[in-house]
Amino acid sequence: MSAVNGCIPSLLLIIAQRDCTKSILSTFSDDEDGSLADLNHLVIVPGHAIWQGANAEHRLDDSLWILEPYQRGGGHLEAFYQHIAHAAKLSLQDKHSLLVFSGGQTRQGSTTTEAESYMRLALQSGVLPNTSQPIRTTTENYALDSYQNLLFSIARFHEYTGIYPSKITVVGYEMKRRRFTDLHRAAIRWPKNRFEYLGIDSIYDEDSVVALEKEGHVRRSFEKDLYGCHSDLLQKRRARNRYRRFHPYHTSSPVLRRLLEWCEPALYNGILPWSPGGLGMLPEWRLIE
Repeated sequence: MSAVNGCIPSLLLIIAQRDCTKSILSTFSDDEDGSLADLNHLVIVPGHAIWQGANAEHRLDDSLWILEPYQRGGGHLEAFYQHIAHAAKLSLQDKHSLLVFSGGQTRQGSTTTEAESYMRLALQSGVLPNTSQPIRTTTENYALDSYQNLLFSIARFHEYTGIYPSKITVVGYEMKRRRFTDLHRAAIRWPKNRFEYLGIDSIYDEDSVVALEKEGHVRRSFEKDLYGCHSDLLQKRRARNRYRRFHPYHTSSPVLRRLLEWCEPALYNGILPWSPGGLGMLPEWRLIE
């Protein structure tokens, strides 16, 4: 078996020291103090709309958001803000966490993404410190549905830190708990004991009735189509990708390539960084396809 640059390949994985696996990605940024290697907790806020405002005091003004018709009025905007605020508080309390706002440029007429607008609102409102110092917060700008919110945020964590998380917390609607814990988590085979869901719903009963009906329909669709590749779930993704954007995670997280492309009805059975023996969470190792 031959060695390349002093590294010995194997049939399934090439497990190598950092110096043996440097890529072009290492030329884009540098973790000078090694602090990114200490991050292991991924906190995710899935986006639901795009905020276009400039003053957080007006965050409940419908006219400053690009919304679906059913999101206007009621308590949806306050729920969005509470997701942001609770996730920010959780992240600030855990020095090993990275907060990721997730959501793409999903709405016609927008010039930004759900994720970027959420982060801007977090900074404008003061729930995240507006400082020149690193705040352990970033955005994932390509997700088009809740399954992608989860998988793409994991890929973004790896893109940002060079490692995979060992724990995940999602902050979103309580009514979507089962969708994330029973379907999306299971689809990527993430360990149940390292996954937490913090649910916060609208305080308005009318919102809950309509939203629960929609949630039931979406959950049943994902039960039939676990990876969202077919039927109405595929149509939703296409409708939300009006600006024809495509994620970069094949390049920045190549180990996830097969999972990113998986559309089979059966559960994905390939090797994953968080699989037993995958070693993907250890900062001193790399997994190479």
